[in-house]
Amino acid sequence: MITVKKIVTVVGARPQLIKAALVSKWLKKSNLDEILVHTGQHYDFLLSEVFFRDLKLPAPRHCLDVGSASHGQQTARMLAGVEEVLLSERPQMAMVYGDTNSTLAGALAAAKLRIPLIHVEAGLRSHNRAMPEEINRLLTDHVADLLFAPTPLAVGNLKREGIRQGVHLVGDVMYDLALEVKTGLDEEAVLKKMALKKKEYILTTIHRAENTDQRENLAAIWSALMDIAASGIMVLFPAHPRTRQALRRFDLMGQRIPAGLRLVEPVSYPEMIALESQARLIITDSGGVQKEGYFFKTPCLIPRRETEWQELVQAGWNILTGASRATIRRRAQELYHRPIKKPWRSLYGRGRAGREIARIVKDY
Repeated sequence: MITVKKIVTVVGARPQLIKAALVSKWLKKSNLDEILVHTGQHYDFLLSEVFFRDLKLPAPRHCLDVGSASHGQQTARMLAGVEEVLLSERPQMAMVYGDTNSTLAGALAAAKLRIPLIHVEAGLRSHNRAMPEEINRLLTDHVADLLFAPTPLAVGNLKREGIRQGVHLVGDVMYDLALEVKTGLDEEAVLKKMALKKKEYILTTIHRAENTDQRENLAAIWSALMDIAASGIMVLFPAHPRTRQALRRFDLMGQRIPAGLRLVEPVSYPEMIALESQARLIITDSGGVQKEGYFFKTPCLIPRRETEWQELVQAGWNILTGASRATIRRRAQELYHRPIKKPWRSLYGRGRAGREIARIVKDY
């Protein structure tokens, strides 16, 4: 048996910071020494440092400041940086979250140095290898030693790929944190700040490369949002910097934007929880946001052809539309005026995922 005294955790993107905030708390309570490495994959303050402040996440001991680059260049810089940290810190284990380039870089660095690897949110599959995230998930799961799966479907995906050892069904850490944050949240104050009314707006986030890097896709989604707003429905769009740049690059901002379509800066995590829970509908290509919407019984339209959270589509709460202007507009107007009435059940555990992860890691 290995007594885990030191764990190096690699993070670099908004969803990872959110998940790490909860798990780090339980690692500390279990007397485990966690060393946080921030790759700098999301370097904008509102997408990074703000989460350390709002979620009381321990400050990173190592910042790689990699920033934006092509997939190959970004991953290579992270791999070299994480390897250097692992060699200097000599941890008993390494931990990664989700499916970003930071995840893959941390996983490869640990595997090549023969440091046992923990993957939180293991087993997710969209079954589309054209997505960079799918490649990151697959490779990380196949070199991991402890795989923490959020749902039975994720466990089944791992088993079908021959991965059985080290797999644990623990639930979803984002569910734990969302419930915790919502408990102490003044949602009315958030709505007042945004000049919104409860259940009288659509919340939108778009950031995935398949949409922001392809003019045809982004133009169709943007046009659908303008159509919806022009019909009299309020649409709030906290825009990722990448999305703003793409809208300008593809010359989509020159059109007259309806007053009901409000493009705003990214919001804090607590504010996002309030906006998700009080929205009538969410339109998003984010895996985390579509899942958080389900936590609060808010239906989602997903302008993608597939999703890693297949159980939400099967449950009827989330609907895949693709990047189709007509489909997004039609389904959004339908759901806004005739909300979903589907059975709801907790698909993501009992709100104890962080505690379970810390216990299993300590006993490994």
